[in-house]
Amino acid sequence: MTASTKPYLLRALYEWCLDNNQTPHIVVWVNEHTRVPAQYVRDNEIVLNIGQTASHNLSIDDEWVHFSARFSGVAHDIWIPVGHVISIFGRESGEGMGFEVEPYQPENTDTQADKPQAAADKPAEAAKPKKGLKLVK
Repeated sequence: MTASTKPYLLRALYEWCLDNNQTPHIVVWVNEHTRVPAQYVRDNEIVLNIGQTASHNLSIDDEWVHFSARFSGVAHDIWIPVGHVISIFGRESGEGMGFEVEPYQPENTDTQADKPQAAADKPAEAAKPKKGLKLVK
């Protein structure tokens, strides 16, 4: 099985935005595996500024887009499965690229050790797949 080109394209288009003095934004499909402030989600989607001044410690790896950001002055740890990114574009021009949504399918949600490394690093409350479940250690 070959690796997905999507994380490579996301990183490349992010760099393209920065090189061309554009502010990179992503449109994300939101479900129980996506960690974003729920009050900003509309129709299961959210638009996020991932520019250098809006995001802190941005990481786009093969499975996750992760960063910290402030919403109305409150810091949030953002976790997005790469497959949930619908598009990336420069705010100033609207130029960018759209993608097919690939719903995140965890291999095994029973144990923390079986989750991708990025998910294992999440705080316990962010690692819960649905409200009402509790982490059992």
